Amino acid sequence: MNEEYYRAEITLLNNEIYRLNRKIAEEHKNNIPDKMNPFDNPTEYPDFSGDYSDIMPELDAPECKIPLEPELAERQKIRRFYSVGGWCLLGQFFMSNLLTYAIVYIIRMIIGSMNGGTDSEIIFTYIENSSIFAGITMLAFIISNVGFAFMGMKMAHIPKNQLIRTRNFSFGKAVQYCMIAFFLWELSAVIAWGIDDIFVHYGYTTDIMDTDGIGVTGTGFAIMTVYTCIIAPITEEIFFRGMLLRTFSRTNQRFAIFATAFFFGISHHNIPQFTLAFIMGIFLAHITLKHNSILPAVIVHIFVNTVSTLIPYIEELAGYIYTSMLVLVIALTGFFILYVFRETNKLPATTPAQSRRGIAVAKSSVMFMIAVSVQIIYTIILIM
Repeated sequence: MNEEYYRAEITLLNNEIYRLNRKIAEEHKNNIPDKMNPFDNPTEYPDFSGDYSDIMPELDAPECKIPLEPELAERQKIRRFYSVGGWCLLGQFFMSNLLTYAIVYIIRMIIGSMNGGTDSEIIFTYIENSSIFAGITMLAFIISNVGFAFMGMKMAHIPKNQLIRTRNFSFGKAVQYCMIAFFLWELSAVIAWGIDDIFVHYGYTTDIMDTDGIGVTGTGFAIMTVYTCIIAPITEEIFFRGMLLRTFSRTNQRFAIFATAFFFGISHHNIPQFTLAFIMGIFLAHITLKHNSILPAVIVHIFVNTVSTLIPYIEELAGYIYTSMLVLVIALTGFFILYVFRETNKLPATTPAQSRRGIAVAKSSVMFMIAVSVQIIYTIILIM
């Protein structure tokens, strides 16, 4: 009887020990911060930013809390991501321009050697008006956009499969996003017209893109159309929303949205396209975060570029009045869809700790600030 009693007591004690161990383990687990959302920000998309323990390894310890101000080691690791983005922006800018000039120069030398005595300006005009220049431009931007995108992803340790691993996306949402983009396109056009009036009043122009004579041949026009409507949207999304947005989102998604939208806009180097690209860039970044993929942004980008290319031809066929009525109906539809979308899909907010890890750290990155300065100065020079 006593032996059975002791066995029962031992069994009860073992069960109690097991229960207490489970409770301690559960409490220990609950005290460890969420490494995918260490700032406890319910408005962000945690899957997009990645594991923050890469920046702050001590997050694996229980009771660890992120300080309001980043300490030196954390600040340096955050700055590295901004520097990677800045370095890739500079590389993309110089590569696209230098590669274009280098190829044009080589072709001019070859044509000149084959046609002795021909003036170099005549050769350049020939290159510009033929399909050669369109092909050179397309090649240069493909190499610079994709090359530095994948280089930046490697430096920032971003897996390439994250580019297209889409979440909760459908054909219906694609149509809605395209309608929203159409409204934003019209809105940016109105804003750009207003800015242009101000510049013209003071003797300046906002549109410095002289495309007269470029790709006027059938082949050249086809190349420019394919590049504008398909290749540019894909390669630009790989660079700006695929690499740059993820690189800048490690600590502050809101800052990343506006920073990438700014760089996307300023990279066009004229105010009308900056206005469109900046406004559109905010929306494209938002849906990229929401669906954890660049595919929705690629689809919308292709739609916008294709529509902007086709509108003049639609106007010729249908007439100005009917085209304007169609544009107005689609734009108003997009506005109402955007209103509904914004009611349930707010832009990520920023916590006090995140605000000290966004622009506050980015502006201490030399490469980031050089990238900002180069783009702004180059655009001002072109406008002035």
